[in-house]
Amino acid sequence: MMEVFRDWFEHRHDYAKQWQKKTGGKVMGYFCTYAPEEIMYAAGILPVRVLGGHEPQAVTEPHIFGMFCPFCRDCLAQGLKGNFNYLNGIMISQSCIHLRQAFTSWRLHVPVEYNYYLPFPHGVQNPPVYKYLTAELRTFQKSLEDWLGSTISDTALDHAIDVYNTNRRLLREIFDLRRGTHPPISGLDAMYLALSSQMVDKAEHNVMLEELLKRLKTKAVSGNGNSRIRLMLIGSENDDTQFTNMVESLGADIVIDEHCTGTRYFWNEVIPQEDRLAAIAARYIDRPPCPAKDWPDRRRIPHILNLAKDYGVQGAVLIQQKFCDPHEFDMPAIAQALKKEGIPSYNFEFDVTVPLGPFKIRMEAFLEMLRGEELFV
Repeated sequence: MMEVFRDWFEHRHDYAKQWQKKTGGKVMGYFCTYAPEEIMYAAGILPVRVLGGHEPQAVTEPHIFGMFCPFCRDCLAQGLKGNFNYLNGIMISQSCIHLRQAFTSWRLHVPVEYNYYLPFPHGVQNPPVYKYLTAELRTFQKSLEDWLGSTISDTALDHAIDVYNTNRRLLREIFDLRRGTHPPISGLDAMYLALSSQMVDKAEHNVMLEELLKRLKTKAVSGNGNSRIRLMLIGSENDDTQFTNMVESLGADIVIDEHCTGTRYFWNEVIPQEDRLAAIAARYIDRPPCPAKDWPDRRRIPHILNLAKDYGVQGAVLIQQKFCDPHEFDMPAIAQALKKEGIPSYNFEFDVTVPLGPFKIRMEAFLEMLRGEELFV
């Protein structure tokens, strides 16, 4: 059954094109998981996350600074190379300056019917931000209605909120099953679940998640112990399935993650209010924060420590895209907090142009260190 989720992710462009042909609807590419997908979905739009292709490229240098992160340059390259030529529109909720530049260059050089920049505030810990973002979402909704020539009703918003909340709830339930001694699903498969949910119609995704959850709950687990090291993956955007597969091939289980293409994407739900847009705004403000929005208090660190405790983590792998300033600034504080809880960590700087071999050698050394520590506990 996992092949369906894997196929959705690996053939996401084909899925979007088929959905477009089948429904006659619009497809919107979004550049950050702070994008309010519920509003797009309520308008009959299929939101799809813009991700890179994990391949060296040389087409972005005239358009974006070479010392911007490899992920942002890779995303822009996909647009310049025509891999997203089916998109009817693109949008971004303000995240980091690197990704915003990728969006701006795309808007200038890759023609689409519609584009929108949503000025999502960085100061999410400031109380007036709820009213501010609600007003910005109203402007976004009006812009979509003008583009499509139709009104987005409260009924449609209610349906979208329900579909998205169901998806988040099902993913949480499946991820909760990984707390046990013998996780019924690998970290790689869990990654496919989270990634595919950002590419396909959530209603269709929910049907498959419900069936998978039933099967996983009845999956037999044998043995009392487990010699595999329990790891947590923490950091910036990560859809590197090859890296995750490599780590788990070395005798580790990635039992939980904390990054924007993983649990940060679906961890909290929209709490219904009479004002639907206010409810949606509150959900995105209150979600586990990106480090670019985690000030002045670092609320992300207690969340990470709670996850590590709940999932029985023995070690943490800290990942960051090369030149990613927000995450690079966050990593020392996270490593220090984990160390105080007795959880060793190891930092990897990601770059799509770097072969996997050196990462494997370093990962083997980290796991050997963790196994050595376990012998003396």
